[in-house]
Amino acid sequence: MSSKRFKKLEKDLKNNSVNIEKLLPDLKKNCTTKFDEAIDLSFQINNKQKKSEINLRTIVNMPGGTGKKIKVAVICEENKVSDAKSAGADIVGSDDLIESIKNGQLNFEKLVCTPSMMIKLSKLGKILGPKGLMPNPKLGTVTDDIVKAVKDAKSGQVEIRNDKDGNIGLSIGKKSFSDENIIKNYKAVIETLEKEKSNLNIKGDLIKHVYITSTMGISFKLKMEKNF
Repeated sequence: MSSKRFKKLEKDLKNNSVNIEKLLPDLKKNCTTKFDEAIDLSFQINNKQKKSEINLRTIVNMPGGTGKKIKVAVICEENKVSDAKSAGADIVGSDDLIESIKNGQLNFEKLVCTPSMMIKLSKLGKILGPKGLMPNPKLGTVTDDIVKAVKDAKSGQVEIRNDKDGNIGLSIGKKSFSDENIIKNYKAVIETLEKEKSNLNIKGDLIKHVYITSTMGISFKLKMEKNF
């Protein structure tokens, strides 16, 4: 059963565009579950764009954090092992780690690899690709700067990627986050999408609508300050 407050919120806001600063306090007050609900965004790509032509994949550094502990693995040369460990990598190896992955050991959420080791790792595309774990230069996970890559992954880095229907979904924090940090993360996502639009070489607006919800809540339409 929905609370009277929740029903009123739904009635007042469901069909109206509201800016995130105004909506967040009410959205969080209606997170009544016992766990720390995530605050999620859903971007509806402009239906004038052909879904097959939208292939967006990039990363955004969340200034307000993500609230998640990411287990990072690094494949690198022996002379970079100590750098990777000092940066906070959870698993570090070279040929031995590649062999472990080949045998199905994927006990990590992000994989970083140096360019020279990538030649060997690329053979495992069928294992890593479907799980979204294959390192990618565009995502900063194929690099000689192992220290930066590991620290970025650990500090609050999120991948932005459209699904097969052309839409984008991601989390920008949790109920326990301050409004300020959630808004910081929201603005970082918007700025990243604005920059990426120019790389997609598309006509018209990329995003038609933006919606926000909590894990167990209903979805509300957000007012965009500007179109892009």
